Amino acid sequence: MSGAPALPAFGEALRTWAFIGCVNFGGPAGQIALMHRILVEEKKWISEARFFHALNYCMLLPGPEAQQLATYVGWLMHGVRGGLAAGIMFILPGALVMLGLSLLYVTHADRPEVAAVFWGIKAAVLAIVIDAILRIARRAFTNTLSLVIAVAAFAALFLFNVGFPVVIVAAGLAGLAGAALLPPAPHARSGGEKDPADTHAVDAALARGDLSHTLTVPGQTLRTALTWLAIWLAPVGLLLLALGPDHVMARLALFFSGMSVVTFGGAYAVLAYVAQEAVATYQWLSATEMMDGLALAETTPGPLILVLQHVGFLAASRQAGFDPVLAGLAGAAVTLWVTFVPSFLWIFAGAPHAERLRGNKALSGALAAITAAVVGVIANLAAWFGLHVLFAQVERVATGPFVLQVPDLPTLDPWALGLSVVATVLLLSGRVNVLVLLAGCALAGLVLRAGLA
Repeated sequence: MSGAPALPAFGEALRTWAFIGCVNFGGPAGQIALMHRILVEEKKWISEARFFHALNYCMLLPGPEAQQLATYVGWLMHGVRGGLAAGIMFILPGALVMLGLSLLYVTHADRPEVAAVFWGIKAAVLAIVIDAILRIARRAFTNTLSLVIAVAAFAALFLFNVGFPVVIVAAGLAGLAGAALLPPAPHARSGGEKDPADTHAVDAALARGDLSHTLTVPGQTLRTALTWLAIWLAPVGLLLLALGPDHVMARLALFFSGMSVVTFGGAYAVLAYVAQEAVATYQWLSATEMMDGLALAETTPGPLILVLQHVGFLAASRQAGFDPVLAGLAGAAVTLWVTFVPSFLWIFAGAPHAERLRGNKALSGALAAITAAVVGVIANLAAWFGLHVLFAQVERVATGPFVLQVPDLPTLDPWALGLSVVATVLLLSGRVNVLVLLAGCALAGLVLRAGLA
């Protein structure tokens, strides 16, 4: 392992996490692909096998898997402070942008130039998602079973509206069965197998025994879980005591705390439920405003689940009973806290056990199958997002066992189609990086929309 680079200094890692936080557009698909490119391919901080093992563990957790993956890798390199730095920087830039957009949303009328920029960026986001599918598929498809699992996962989500947790559990069970019945894939890199070459900093440091925080210690899991449970829920208790359970701030804290433990699959997996409760039950915002919030989240860096921050901002600004702007800021902060703090609990308490089980054949088979299912999940995201980028109207139609997303063909936007194709070709060819692509598509949106107006 003499050829492996040294672990980065904490300051260097912090700068990298800040950069990722500023450019991690494209939802979980684009974010995972971006981290893979930077952490595995460019900086060689973590091997591909360990990267996918961490991703598979995060896919089993509620909450934003891409942010949890960043937290996991940060924790591997620098312990709790590294995990905090990675997780917070992954969220903070997008949260600040989302906060500004929410503020503009409630204080200013729609501006055509802003809409034009978002229109252009959506083409880049679609290209990033397609790139992610191809990148992860090349590494996930290690045998025929993995391909079958990916296709089945896509069909279950896109055609039959099967719940995301069901897909993940089924993939894991298929992987367990495959590990017992099939010989190991000769080139598989999921689970405990090492990448050829051993040139990755984390793996080399672990082999030397330098990262003692990754070891399981009796009693440590319980202490960690209780500590982070208190950090998460203490503010919720204070809100309940100070304002009462019926105040909008307390309701936000309770509702989104509950959501944080069932949000398997990220924002899309729970959007329908959140929309129903926020719109129909609590009447915090309208259905149109909910979809506008999702559009804002799709076109800002950070997890797509930041749409919940927008809900919290609008709810508090309208129902808190004091200055709307200050109330909105407070509502957004409460929502962010109870949505993302639980992710640190899952990682800091569970990651040492995930590392300990990394060489387990049965678990490796299950996690490899989950990686394959992730390809189908991202393909479903690409199809859903592509339909809504390219068509002005998309209807959800139930036909027998199928639940289909059917576009209204006359509403196809040929300019959006053309820009999406160009963006995809440029990204797949390697001629531009993600940041340049986003800037270019934003500029193209301004130019094209101005010409079409």
